Amino acid sequence: MSKINELIQNKNNVKSASIILILTLLISNVLGLIRDHYIAQKIPTGLLDTYYAAFRIPDLIFNILILGAIAAAFIPVFTNYIVGKKEKEAWHIANSFLNISIIGVIILAIILAIFMPEIMKLFVPSFSAENLHLTIKLARIMLLSPIFFGISYILSGVLNSFKRFLVYSIAPLIYNLSIIVFTLLLADKYSVYGIVIGVIVGAFLHMAVQIPIAVKLGFRYRFILDWKNEGIKKIYRLMLPRAIGLGANQVMLLVYTSIASTLSAGSIAIYNLADNIQTMPVVVFGTSFATAIFPSLSESISEGNNNKFAEYVERGIRAILYLLIPSGIGIILLRAQIVRLILGSGFFGWEQTVNTANILGYLAISLFAQGLISLLARSFYAVHNTKTPMYSSIISIIVSIILGYILTPLFGVVGLGLSFSIGSIINLILLYVLLRKKVSPIKSEEKKLGVFILKLILSSLIMIVIIQGVKYFIGSVVDMERFWGVLTQTSLSIILGAGAYILTSYLLKCEEIQEIITLLKKRFIVSNKNI
Repeated sequence: MSKINELIQNKNNVKSASIILILTLLISNVLGLIRDHYIAQKIPTGLLDTYYAAFRIPDLIFNILILGAIAAAFIPVFTNYIVGKKEKEAWHIANSFLNISIIGVIILAIILAIFMPEIMKLFVPSFSAENLHLTIKLARIMLLSPIFFGISYILSGVLNSFKRFLVYSIAPLIYNLSIIVFTLLLADKYSVYGIVIGVIVGAFLHMAVQIPIAVKLGFRYRFILDWKNEGIKKIYRLMLPRAIGLGANQVMLLVYTSIASTLSAGSIAIYNLADNIQTMPVVVFGTSFATAIFPSLSESISEGNNNKFAEYVERGIRAILYLLIPSGIGIILLRAQIVRLILGSGFFGWEQTVNTANILGYLAISLFAQGLISLLARSFYAVHNTKTPMYSSIISIIVSIILGYILTPLFGVVGLGLSFSIGSIINLILLYVLLRKKVSPIKSEEKKLGVFILKLILSSLIMIVIIQGVKYFIGSVVDMERFWGVLTQTSLSIILGAGAYILTSYLLKCEEIQEIITLLKKRFIVSNKNI
């Protein structure tokens, strides 16, 4: 209990924060897959289209008004005041930003609720009258979620600025658990409404769990609307480009949903379910590390230490590549098995499984790029530059949308997955090229990074051979028509393939595996001494 209390109360360094975030995000994403399993099991994919289409509008509000502001603007500005020993001003800014943002979210939610029928007619014109009416009702209910999430993520920004990551990372677990519980309890009787109730309750709990630690850190709610405060002005100046960039990304998702709505029933649900699966390693191994290292990036810039900043960026790139390259390859090689294990039951049949697996394979191509985009974008935010990630994001999204219209007639809904991956890789290239120009010490780290990537490529090739060999051998000796046969094949392929990758990278003296071993030895020795 004292260790848990220490993790909650004390600051987390980059390593401990990364471990906390990776573990909790891993659990959260496993819960997310369990959530999708029960959703796909209990709701027909054609009906699920209405749920995912309705989800897009509330998600648009949250991403534009809240999410972009937290990562790109609030944390750097709030951190500067905390580092500068100006805590009273920092809390003043936090209250003002919270009040102004939530009032804005509420006003926008009311406007969207009034005009939801017209919006949905433009958004999903191919829906039947019945499905369109249901989508409108679901979207109006889910407009409550951005209000709760808005408060929650502003509190998350406070916790991140103080390097308290445990409670922040527990919140998504509670959110997913809420959806699972309400799906199991209510979906049979109330269909998609049961899921939506879980979403609203989960969003409220996501907020509530973070309030106590924020209060302990010094947060006291006050109704302040200080529009003219320099800190608030700076937050919104930094926020605007990020909001535009996220808005462009949401437009892409809206367009993809609209395109999918013109295809066979269930296409919207199939794309979203595949996207949820591939998001798991990106969040666990990409976003978690980028989130953990972001306060340190901001601090190094506040201290004027560009060399330290470049070192953090290079460490982040190596860590993300080490984890996401094999993850992407594993998903591509085992995509059908993964989808069958996670979603293959109830209303989710073989045709849906094949289409979801194919989309998943194309999305996994850009797994490493998606993880690095999160890190590089935050690197720009740390230097108070939100315009560059915005421009890069807009360019890549335009490419993804154009390709979506071109490739979907040729490949069906699978074309959306390929279009997204191409756009993500373009975004990564643009961000890295522009960042190395802005922060010159990054160039000095490239030779070491290049050697590291060559080691990863060799380790990955060995892994591919092992996974393919194990997959075909196990497939020939077990009953692949049954769950346990697929589970055995998939588990052994992952375990032996990952083992081969880790062993090869260890023999090649990859720095990341060496650091992990050193950390484990340190923890083990400390534990023994305590005993």
